[in-house]
Amino acid sequence: MPELQWMVALLGALFGLMLGSFLNVVVHRMPKMMERQWAADYAEMQGTEPEAAEPFNLLLPRSRCPHCGHQIRWFENIPVVSYVFLRGKCSACKAPISVRYPAVEIATGGLFFFCLWHWGPTMTGLAWCGFAAALLTLALIDWDTTLLPDDITLPLLWAGLVASSLHWTGVPMFNALWGAVAGYLSLWLIYWAFKLLTGKEGMGYGDFKLFAALGAWFGWEALVPMILMASVIGAVIGIAMKFSSGLREGGYIPFGPFLAGAGLTAMVFGPESILHFVGL
Repeated sequence: MPELQWMVALLGALFGLMLGSFLNVVVHRMPKMMERQWAADYAEMQGTEPEAAEPFNLLLPRSRCPHCGHQIRWFENIPVVSYVFLRGKCSACKAPISVRYPAVEIATGGLFFFCLWHWGPTMTGLAWCGFAAALLTLALIDWDTTLLPDDITLPLLWAGLVASSLHWTGVPMFNALWGAVAGYLSLWLIYWAFKLLTGKEGMGYGDFKLFAALGAWFGWEALVPMILMASVIGAVIGIAMKFSSGLREGGYIPFGPFLAGAGLTAMVFGPESILHFVGL
């Protein structure tokens, strides 16, 4: 049985590596797809025709080098292996390829390995694989663009409730439902309190939906540990970036990546371990 468990986990890791390659595409293209849709919606509101453009989605056009336009061939797109073989450079123009691409592939593979090693080849293991992939994608998109797409946060929320109802997560449906409600309302109240006091927006609505999704996956009891961890780490990194002049224009950092990090920590170590991490 242990040998089979390791084999399943390794196969999951290989699939995670391949999926991680696709997640890189999602992280890069989904914000651009959203911007195109906003432009089309605006043009429709103005009663004008949107500008004609080539198809742009998660499948089309094929991946190209952003520097020279070289079309990535299949053997140049093998997770991690191609990066090593190409020595981190485009085969055509020799421009450097970001190390984040293989890092995302390795992270996805590692998370899938953990889920299938811990829960085995079960619906529970597969559910947590999907959870991990969604959180990793959201964290990267939010860090790059300060956007948390509804196309990911809302399915993640509903998936948590469905997984609870089917007993895949071990969280009672009552706890999952009220976890989603409490997750959304808690950040919504903080948002409005901050806005009324300062006249500024301290976070986006995507953060409410992401925290609601975490509540659905872990139950309402886990919300306090996760928000504490996200806040503490976010504050530490924010202060460090301020002193190193690494803050983006406006002097802020997105909160979503820290919520996602807290969610992944809760998945791996359990929500109760977070309280020990923050010293409570």
